[in-house]
Amino acid sequence: MAGLWHAHIGWSMREHGRADEEKYCRDLIEDPGMRFISKYFLLFLVLSLVIPTAAGYVISGGTLAGALGGLLWGGLVRIFFVHHITWSINSICHFAGTRRFDTDDESTNVFWLALPSFGEAWHHNHHAFPRSADNGLKRWELDPSAWVITGMEKAGLAHGVVRITPERQEQKLATESPTSKSE
Repeated sequence: MAGLWHAHIGWSMREHGRADEEKYCRDLIEDPGMRFISKYFLLFLVLSLVIPTAAGYVISGGTLAGALGGLLWGGLVRIFFVHHITWSINSICHFAGTRRFDTDDESTNVFWLALPSFGEAWHHNHHAFPRSADNGLKRWELDPSAWVITGMEKAGLAHGVVRITPERQEQKLATESPTSKSE
């Protein structure tokens, strides 16, 4: 269980093992938009709490209860859930779930986490085909991120989108039937 805790949030409390930013994300470091976001992160954080608080105040007709409700639900609870859903991809999706492709890691697909994570919980699919725009490779694997990418593609805003053919998926199937790590 210590491994699950570390994978979920423990890693964020340690300096040891941090990736070299210059090596692994130079394109982000050099991007002016990302530098702006990084420079003003604290301002964005404060605004992400102030705006829901103000909205709650206005919507409730100027009550303190409305403002506090906006702060709680639109600010604090939202931040809590977004962070934990994001962290769950590298913890829960390496701890329990199903696998169908032959990969050299412990990644899994976790269906109940797919919608809240916008499709990122089809994590085993992502590890099998990391360049694919679609993490949900089966029709029933709901993937809102892929839907957005498809919409952007149709609007001419995305080009060269990589999708994995059923034939390629068939080639990478595990030699055994799909398994669940929780079994």
